[in-house]
Amino acid sequence: MSHPSFVSPDLIRQRFSKAMSDMYREEVPLYGALMQLVEQTNRHVLQNDPQVARQLESTGEIQRLDLERHGAIRVGTADELATLARLFAVMGMQPVGYYDLTPAGVPVHSTAFRAVHEAALQVSPFRVFTSLLRLELIEDQALRTFAQTVLAKRRIFTPTALHLVERAEREGGLSEDHAQQFVEQALETFRWHHSATVTAEQYQKLSAQHRLIADVVAFKGPHINHLTPRTLDIDIVQAQMPAHGITPKAVVEGPPRRRCPILLRQTSFKALDEPITFTDQLYSRGSHSARFGEIEQRGAALTPKGRALYDRLLNAARDELGEFPNESNAARYNGLMERHFSEFPDTLEGMRQQELAYFRYFVTDKGQAAGELQTLALEDLVRDGYLRVEPLVYEDFLPVSAAGIFQSNLGDAAQSHYGEHSNRQAFEEALGRSTMDELALYAETQRRSIEQCFA
Repeated sequence: MSHPSFVSPDLIRQRFSKAMSDMYREEVPLYGALMQLVEQTNRHVLQNDPQVARQLESTGEIQRLDLERHGAIRVGTADELATLARLFAVMGMQPVGYYDLTPAGVPVHSTAFRAVHEAALQVSPFRVFTSLLRLELIEDQALRTFAQTVLAKRRIFTPTALHLVERAEREGGLSEDHAQQFVEQALETFRWHHSATVTAEQYQKLSAQHRLIADVVAFKGPHINHLTPRTLDIDIVQAQMPAHGITPKAVVEGPPRRRCPILLRQTSFKALDEPITFTDQLYSRGSHSARFGEIEQRGAALTPKGRALYDRLLNAARDELGEFPNESNAARYNGLMERHFSEFPDTLEGMRQQELAYFRYFVTDKGQAAGELQTLALEDLVRDGYLRVEPLVYEDFLPVSAAGIFQSNLGDAAQSHYGEHSNRQAFEEALGRSTMDELALYAETQRRSIEQCFA
């Protein structure tokens, strides 16, 4: 039980999310333009689609919509990852899911730090997609040793941030003053650095192996490389981005447009080319591209059966396309996706009846008035209008989509092939704990909602 004078981890997370958004808006002005576009789009959808507005109101998601963000960072060592896990725990964030991006030619594996209970998610649905560099995949032994040496020297957390993490662990929480100090100090880990920690030649060698390797190794810390707001209609945003001076990637990642959105759809603009100085060029400038803008639209969380169907249809469309989706084949890819996904039910009841998605159950006014209905089966209660259902929001990520975003921002030339090198055990050893099963979390939320209805 936390001390009454301690600030709730959910509120610390909410404050940190806002502070990071403010910092990123200052560092990347185009992020501000993106935020304005998303806000306009969400207003338009809520005004013109009463059903969406009612659904968000009834589930309480309307309160979290403007707060919603996910960030992404990349770290270089097991110690950095393990300490990040402790830092995020102060904010009530747990590592959920394991994502292996090596089959797509990206030498990292990842997890998503987020809140895990629906009540905590309502306060702040902030997530950070966190990737660990796979140094063992660097083929050049000398370059691998150099990267390890550079990473071993750096300290990505301020001494005060580490002290406050230890205090929170020791005492069970943070007071108001310490919570504010923690937000300020933790933010420093994610700040952009204009100075590299390597020479121009060393940077080029790292970049030639993979541009993402240079991004992780060549700087003082894991700058936030994108911060993502949630939109209610990603196709409107995609179409409107050019009018706001933003060039979108060729295709929206994830499932095609549907009446009942599922999982996660994402788009982005390409990484900015930003000036940096190298250790041997203090008075001349080089450049580095890493930070980009991303937008997401979230739909229903799918069950294992639903995910299997999604993966099968996605793979069929991509196999038929025969190449990485890009500007030249975008129209054909979108057509293939729509044709293959016609097999996936596009009604809430269809998904529920076939057990393809997870839902929250709510007692209706009719159910409240009826009193004791324990003898009726769940299906009867839904059919007769005593209970209503709403899909559970998908709070996590998709490996193929994440790889597609990474690839579009690193350039097609960056698609090295590492083959199947998944190593969840090594990732969890570095993390210092197991990652949580996201599907089990959704099943638990669904179960809790049913129990609450009967209570």
